Amino acid sequence: MDLGLKGRVALVAGGSRGLGFAIARELVREGADVAIAARDPERLAVAERSLRDIARGRVLAARVDLRDDGEVRRWVDGVAGEAGRLDIAVTNGGGPPIGHPTAFDVAAYREAADTVLYPAISLALAALPHLRARGWGRLLFIASETVIRPVGGLALSGVARSGILRFAQGLVAELGASAITVNVLAPAYLRTTPVERAAAELAATRGTDIETEVRAMSGHIPLGRVGAPEEFAAVAAFLASERAGFVTGTVQLVDGGASAVGAQPSHLGFSSKDVFA
Repeated sequence: MDLGLKGRVALVAGGSRGLGFAIARELVREGADVAIAARDPERLAVAERSLRDIARGRVLAARVDLRDDGEVRRWVDGVAGEAGRLDIAVTNGGGPPIGHPTAFDVAAYREAADTVLYPAISLALAALPHLRARGWGRLLFIASETVIRPVGGLALSGVARSGILRFAQGLVAELGASAITVNVLAPAYLRTTPVERAAAELAATRGTDIETEVRAMSGHIPLGRVGAPEEFAAVAAFLASERAGFVTGTVQLVDGGASAVGAQPSHLGFSSKDVFA
């Protein structure tokens, strides 16, 4: 199926690893010109080389602190200027620490917003003038399943990422019939570096191995496994495409069905009773 992405210009924040890199790779495979940004120059260089190996279009990489509004704006404007256009912007970044609501002070909540919420808003606001100038665009916000339901131990994520959802929904109303769509992706357990790191820590504590712990993490998922980043990226690529022109204002869960049954990840040490009590 041709997604109509050939020649489109896309920005992917946090595109040097994990879900951001998976999305960048999927867009590159579809023929888009892709610009990625991240803070770690070594990891960024590795990701850039990997993308160039499969690219049919241009690949650009820049070291950007996504928490710095000025850097974000210069990156966005620079890519749009060099490419002559901008069509797609994908917000993405790291997650806050794990814990119950009362495990954190007010400063931790501010830090979560600074890490998760404001960089997403900053990128969207910088990209929108370019999308409006073309009269077409795709804004994709990467959040998590916590924008849909409470997950035990992910209080900071739920608070900060719910703000992303409300901002995105506000944009849908403001943009109206502009041919700029806005969607939120809500991933759950996908095999990324943080998940593997958590599995390694559990394995060291329990005397097991990483694969055993990864399988245990999928105990609350009806499909019986954690997802692959490529599966998530395929959803993102569709939402970024011509074919998704009538899909806007949605929250696309990619969680293997966990939200449908209300199950909670047991390895976090919390249960459904803890969350809903």
